[in-house]
Amino acid sequence: MFDRDRWQEILIAIKQNKLRSVLTAFGVFWGIFMLVTMTGAGNGLINGVTAGFRNFATNSGFIWTQSTTEPYKGFKRGRYWNFRNSDLEAIRQNIPEVELLAPKLQGWNISGGENVIRGLKTGSYTIYGEVPEYNIIDPNEMIYGRFINQKDIDDRRKVCVIGERVYEVMFEKDENPVGQYIRLSGVWFQVIGVAKPINTNISYGSDKRETIYIPLTTMQQTFNHGDAVHLICFTAKKGESVSKVVDKIEALVKERHSISPTDKEAVMKINIEEQIKQISYLFIGIGALIWIVGIGTLIAGAVGISNIMLVVVKERTKEIGVQRAIGARPWTIVSQILTESVFLTTIAGFIGLALGTLVLHLADLALTVSQASSTEEQGAFFRHPEIGLGLALSALAVLVVTGFLAGLIPAQKAVRIKPIEALRHE
Repeated sequence: MFDRDRWQEILIAIKQNKLRSVLTAFGVFWGIFMLVTMTGAGNGLINGVTAGFRNFATNSGFIWTQSTTEPYKGFKRGRYWNFRNSDLEAIRQNIPEVELLAPKLQGWNISGGENVIRGLKTGSYTIYGEVPEYNIIDPNEMIYGRFINQKDIDDRRKVCVIGERVYEVMFEKDENPVGQYIRLSGVWFQVIGVAKPINTNISYGSDKRETIYIPLTTMQQTFNHGDAVHLICFTAKKGESVSKVVDKIEALVKERHSISPTDKEAVMKINIEEQIKQISYLFIGIGALIWIVGIGTLIAGAVGISNIMLVVVKERTKEIGVQRAIGARPWTIVSQILTESVFLTTIAGFIGLALGTLVLHLADLALTVSQASSTEEQGAFFRHPEIGLGLALSALAVLVVTGFLAGLIPAQKAVRIKPIEALRHE
């Protein structure tokens, strides 16, 4: 393997046929380059999507109401209905698989115009009636103050938590808003915190950075919603299926509100657990496709190298015959051909691996600079394209095996050459 004369012969052969050697090695180079860049791009997509789900409760689900589409128990189709506070207690009592229950009331733009006022500054933002449990399911980073707590719910306090965009419009830079008052649809509320969403890929109806949260009970009372609830978010206990829980909740509320069990449009639902699984399956498929394309390109390159090595064997027929005639063992001939094949493959593959890694690094730098200067950084679906050490080592192993297999057939042909016939070869 480390015979100096053998390596000199290999290098001389490559120098004498530079164009042929470069074209031969290009297939392997391109296969590794494509494998590295595509895998890095796939990892960048995975990193971007998973970052948007960071800290979100993946064992959660959403359920909300829509107009009925079937007549039932004397009610006509097209009846609009809402969840009620009593439904929440019924769920807690009858569905023990539920861990957290977070009702939500959606105010939207209640006044139909500029619904948020502070001094001379005005804005139009979404208002939600919220409970503390929702901040566990979909957590926020508190830039100032705190989120809504149970005392706010029990006392129906006129307090609010504003999104970071609301803060930027309504307050001066670096001004502490906690304790200040803003008017929401004609009603004064005290600001108790500024929330920055951690998860950006999951939202309900509006940009969370342009949202204002007030206690659910306060919203029901102040804006005449009675005991209505627009949305119920929940988490399943450990070991319980979200699909099973959401089906139980749907059946329970349909029974309580006289909704046909076969009406599929009256209750809408989102299963976050199932969506996460589907995304993970998609990523597995993308990864498999990348490897299939990369390995296929490598095989094409290996076939090219194998063909060239067959040409090399034919050119060296007389030389091989002399070696056999003076007592060279078959393994000596085989190892010479295999060494040259593995050498060409490894060098070409290593250059492809290095260049692919460089391209990914430059892309990562460009994305980092772009996201740092953009206000939409949190919504980026592509970040940190990279490959791991395991992939790099696997690629190197594939290179060695590819080079070995590419040289195996030419090496076997070289061994079968008879010395007498080889010496006669012109």
